[in-house]
Amino acid sequence: MEIRDIPISQIQVSNMNTRKDLAAGNEDSSIDDLARSIAEKGLLNPVMVRITGPSSYEIVAGQRRFLACQKLGWTNIPALVRSELADTDATAISLIENVHRAEMNPMDKARAFAALRDGYGGDIQRVSKETGVGSATVKRYLALLTLPPEIQNRISTAEGPAKIEALSALSRTFDDAEDMVEAYNKTAGFSQEIQKKIFKASGGDISQLDELVAQAHEGAFDIKVCKGLTGCPHIPEELAPTVIKLVDQWQTRNSETENVRETAKKLKI
Repeated sequence: MEIRDIPISQIQVSNMNTRKDLAAGNEDSSIDDLARSIAEKGLLNPVMVRITGPSSYEIVAGQRRFLACQKLGWTNIPALVRSELADTDATAISLIENVHRAEMNPMDKARAFAALRDGYGGDIQRVSKETGVGSATVKRYLALLTLPPEIQNRISTAEGPAKIEALSALSRTFDDAEDMVEAYNKTAGFSQEIQKKIFKASGGDISQLDELVAQAHEGAFDIKVCKGLTGCPHIPEELAPTVIKLVDQWQTRNSETENVRETAKKLKI
């Protein structure tokens, strides 16, 4: 590997790049914002490319940085050049970079895991090893691909990452696409823990859902865990949805990033 200044005109975004939805997770840091930062402070980290021809390259990691520099009108960009990089390795590197930076659309992540799974002959454990993401989490993302398109199109970083376990449970509980959509709509306002309990209690019978949702509103599935406290703190009702969402996001991100640093070191990102 070596770092070179490469003409931007010779670089294309790789099909192996796992981030397809560039807007997802970038509400606080758009391409324009990144371009302004690079204009002021310079490009702090080179992009990573792989050679595809005598004078052609593909972006493997750093797509947003590349697009920001392109927007600034740069003619050349510093790039870490990988001369031999298989498709599966390129996908793994792109996925690892995006998992730990600006949040990635869950469906992009699910499709990337599927591509790696297929590239590794269906070996989920190999996918887990190469990305540093637990096999259980990989399976939860793969389950999203079985959801109806109507739900997939509505999953974004605003809800998807915080409720990935519930969405996975939804796909496992109901077989019919219309039932999945109905269950998704009727439980959307609950935390993922409550959603999972509702789905499990339904046994996949959509006719049970209205009664279970009514019970949930009455607190039948509420979870209260207090460790090391003499009493549980009271959370104002108007703040409860925000607290639930933050806890869900924290749990999911901690689960996904469990072994990431070691994997990133191994791939020399």
